[in-house]
Amino acid sequence: MSAFAVWERLDRPGRDAALLEARAGGWLLRGAAAFDHESGSAVVAYEVEVNARLETTRGALSGFLGDATVRREILRDDRGWRLDGVPAPGLRHLVDLDYGFTPATNVLQLMRMALAPGGKAELSVAWLDLDSATLTELPQSYERRADASYWYEAPTVPYRALLEIAPNGFVRSYPGLWRLVA
Repeated sequence: MSAFAVWERLDRPGRDAALLEARAGGWLLRGAAAFDHESGSAVVAYEVEVNARLETTRGALSGFLGDATVRREILRDDRGWRLDGVPAPGLRHLVDLDYGFTPATNVLQLMRMALAPGGKAELSVAWLDLDSATLTELPQSYERRADASYWYEAPTVPYRALLEIAPNGFVRSYPGLWRLVA
């Protein structure tokens, strides 16, 4: 099984494309985002691997942000999270990885939660923002309002909106930020 999505960025010029593939023992999400950034043009290829329980085991980024090269390796195991081999303290209790520059990583969280309509979940994630190049905890909440919509809040960013979900599980509409085009 696999699913594909392409988004257009709404707050600035940009695109993102992602492919989610079932693999033995889990899933692999991979994609690439190209967009305007305060530092200049940005192009970032990304991956997130999850196990059969849809818990992150590995993430990777490569590309450029303005004139700077971007390369990050993220690992999660029984010792916790590591970014480029360096332990990320205080995140051991988290199982989801979220990249702040793409809507693609939400599909893994939504699959793992599998909320029924009316269900709600508080879900903190290990969040990687390109600007800070660090892993931090990002508190989030999801409330499934209907078969294809979730009320989403990330108060520390801050962002809140009604996310619309496509039949393949990817976010169709991330109001003000991203819109699915394919």
